[in-house]
Amino acid sequence: MNDDVRNIVLGVVAAGISAALGWIARTYLWRRRLRRKQAFFGLPDNSESLLVVNRGAGGPELSVMRYDVFALLELAALIKDCNAHAQILPHDTARQGFGERTEFCVGGPASNRRMSAHLASLLPGIRVNVDAEPGPERGAFQIGSERYRLNAGREEYVLLARLTGGRGENTRPVFLLCGQTAITNQAAARYLARNHERLSRRNGAGSFVLLLKVLNSEAYGPDVVELVADVTRTAQAPLPEAATPRNSHRAP
Repeated sequence: MNDDVRNIVLGVVAAGISAALGWIARTYLWRRRLRRKQAFFGLPDNSESLLVVNRGAGGPELSVMRYDVFALLELAALIKDCNAHAQILPHDTARQGFGERTEFCVGGPASNRRMSAHLASLLPGIRVNVDAEPGPERGAFQIGSERYRLNAGREEYVLLARLTGGRGENTRPVFLLCGQTAITNQAAARYLARNHERLSRRNGAGSFVLLLKVLNSEAYGPDVVELVADVTRTAQAPLPEAATPRNSHRAP
């Protein structure tokens, strides 16, 4: 074997080794990112999860608002990426506890009984005005001493929360997407999909409650979202009785 042939063989071998090492490194990084994502969502391989959705107000028995369907699609993609499975349940048929399976609960307490129960038991510092009559306070959030009113199509608020029952390492989280309008539910799902890595780095496997603002949804849909505040501590502390607005969702 002359020098030229030897150099070619050595070059091919070196290229093969380099490609193999690159593939191993990429596979390792991909698996590490997947495991972090699965840990954040509580979705190990082949696990089951629940998508709990409200029914369309005034619609047929099984109707779901269009933007809530879009929110479910965003969440279903996240679940599939974790190699997990999802079951969709209407809010009034999800009669079970939480912690055994990861749950994504979509919709406000006015149209989602499951959300109403979660707010009452897990986030006592939040009240939501559920008055069906039109008015400036309809749909308003009360978080501690602050009130956030709905300005439909211009400024709309949504709560995005990851909550755990604190009953052991295997407890699965509950994700709440509680919006003032259906489009804000989709905005929260999209925000979660885009920012789950940052949220995981910041909060680990702990609970958090974020207040998001959807800006000018009439023009931009669910895409322009602003983080207003992390309200975890306020949301988990009981709201003083004097601060509870009339016609609001309250703990049973």
